[in-house]
Amino acid sequence: MMIKIIRATTVPQSLNTFCKGMLKELSQKYKVVGLSSPGDALNEVSQREGIQTIAIPFERRISIKDDLVSLWKLIKIFRKEKPTMVHSMTPKAGLLCMIAARLTGVPVRVHTFTGLVFPTSTGIKRRILMTTDRITCRCATHVIPEGEGVKNDLLNNRITKKPLKVLGYGNVRGVDMSYYSRKPEVMKIAETLRDSSIYTFLFVGRIVRDKGVNELCQAFQRIHSQYPNTRLWLVGLFEDNLDPISNDSRIIIDDEKNGIMAVGRKSRNELLAYYAAADCFVLPSYREGFPNTVLEAGAMGLPSIVTDINGSREIIIEGQNGTIIPSKDEHALYDAMQNMINNPEWGERMANNARDLIAKRFEQSYVRKCLYDFYDDILANQ
Repeated sequence: MMIKIIRATTVPQSLNTFCKGMLKELSQKYKVVGLSSPGDALNEVSQREGIQTIAIPFERRISIKDDLVSLWKLIKIFRKEKPTMVHSMTPKAGLLCMIAARLTGVPVRVHTFTGLVFPTSTGIKRRILMTTDRITCRCATHVIPEGEGVKNDLLNNRITKKPLKVLGYGNVRGVDMSYYSRKPEVMKIAETLRDSSIYTFLFVGRIVRDKGVNELCQAFQRIHSQYPNTRLWLVGLFEDNLDPISNDSRIIIDDEKNGIMAVGRKSRNELLAYYAAADCFVLPSYREGFPNTVLEAGAMGLPSIVTDINGSREIIIEGQNGTIIPSKDEHALYDAMQNMINNPEWGERMANNARDLIAKRFEQSYVRKCLYDFYDDILANQ
């Protein structure tokens, strides 16, 4: 009988993005089931990957009533499906799936920490988050930190005493280097965006406080006042209900004279064209697990300015494919952006290194092989 694996995430977009193509490959050897909240993305996973999917509502925020309902549904599903392994990713799915899997006797219980929220939290919220992470780890048989920074945070804060294994160089998704490339169809769109007389900074991600957008707006306003032939593209969506940026930042963005263009969310070739048309990628985030946008920017040949946080510091090698600055430091960000403008040869050298460095450490087939080998190892005796 084929071993059954349930891969679980809180929202279907995560399953659809991080496991794209992977679930189909795994299903050649294992019986694979995808589990997440309901939505069109979950249906897309089922059709594209050719696997069974199960929809369970998850509330991303703490909600005792809703969480208990979800937990009970998971218990019933695991009893019915009898998986050999449950592998969860993302916080709420991890907590509830690991508890339910342990209660129902699932023999192999794996959770991947793609990022930690508690290091940047304070007070009672921090204590609650640390407690839920400890419960997740206690119920899991195997814990995978996405990178060395996440591993160190788990160990240094005594979240778990279990052996922690970073797979490969880290990252759960890897980069499809053939997709993230300057293909003719991408460059055709990029030509309509690029202006060689303007130095272009690019941010891709949720336009929220935790991504450092407040500092980015303040720093770039100063840059643009000194260097009028500059612009900043913000590619992503505002999340005013979850983690809004400051009113001052919103005013800066809305004022056209500041050279900032919020262009909304982009995907596929259009997103790649923004990478290809920019000169420098900027991610001044407060916290990350392993930021895929930095990997994508590097694969597209961009130097990056990133903050000294988990994931980013593992992708960027100072002076080789980008530069690393302190988090929450508007002045350091300003200085780094100014250096990029004033030292074009330095930036060009890093741009020339960027793609090769990503390919050597994070090419998708290598990242997946590390996971598949890990599965084979822990499931060998099941």
